Amino acid sequence: MRDRNPLTCKASVAFLLPAAIVFLLATGCAKKSNHTTKVTVAGEAVTRVEPDAAVLILSVVTQSPTAIAAQQDNARKTEAVTNALKTNGGANVELKTSDYALQPQYDYRDNSLPKIVGYDARNTVIVTTVDLKNVGALIDAASHAGANSIESVSFVLRQTSPARGRAMADATQQAINKANAVAQALGGRVVRVVEESESSTVANETLVAEDTRAFKPARTPITSGQLSIKSNVQVIVEIES
Repeated sequence: MRDRNPLTCKASVAFLLPAAIVFLLATGCAKKSNHTTKVTVAGEAVTRVEPDAAVLILSVVTQSPTAIAAQQDNARKTEAVTNALKTNGGANVELKTSDYALQPQYDYRDNSLPKIVGYDARNTVIVTTVDLKNVGALIDAASHAGANSIESVSFVLRQTSPARGRAMADATQQAINKANAVAQALGGRVVRVVEESESSTVANETLVAEDTRAFKPARTPITSGQLSIKSNVQVIVEIES
């Protein structure tokens, strides 16, 4: 038979009331969510390093009264130039044709209709080498073999260079430090990175040489100098406060 003692019931009610109050308080706290804010911060890092490759752009330009003669003369000289570059550069040299053109030359004199007086053939080659001390020798060898337009010499940093990664890491760390500082000022903490973007530029030194239509015995002096890597990182973080 169930106990109907009034004292027992009162004791049960007295015990349940504090528990109910605690439950309600806990429920109210659970419904109150933490405030989150998205903040965009940026970091920038500049690193100076030595280049790890050189890029030469050179051309063989030939002229002749007929198109076939200009083309054939250009082919012979271009082959001689590429052979000279391979001989002097060995495995350190990569060659790639970047442009080829065979165009008529016109005479516009006497206010008459243009008249074809000859043809120009141009074959442009991009030369990439990792032997920076041999750049001047490559220019001399190419000029001697028939390259008569040395258009530019650029010292570059390849995509695989660890220096690019170091610059990006420094810029990212700077951005994260800023995010943590903002979070601390708001009385919160960074809970996650929502988005990250990075861009980098490399300032190189480009040397432009004059046309070398006559070979000069003196060795061409080329100095690489240093490159500046600038990395910009933008980070969107979520701050909980």
